[in-house]
Amino acid sequence: MIKKSHKFPGVEWIEGTGDFINISEDKCSGCANCVKICLGSCFKIVHRKAKIVNLENCMECASCWYVCPEDAIDFAWPKGGTGYRSNWG
Repeated sequence: MIKKSHKFPGVEWIEGTGDFINISEDKCSGCANCVKICLGSCFKIVHRKAKIVNLENCMECASCWYVCPEDAIDFAWPKGGTGYRSNWG
């Protein structure tokens, strides 16, 4: 099923991507870099640790993984190439 985005015009998400982002609570320092960089507002800090709020608006850009200084975020592009799709490539 394809869901069009009202928040991001020209962007669609395909359901069934599975878990492709996980956060290691033991490694997370609570720096909030993932919260600051995420365009989809997928993260928040709870009790000084990053938590995934939801991945509904995830752009699958891997920026959260890239900016994490503690290597606490495990990211893999969704299997089968499903997930985020854009009119711009």
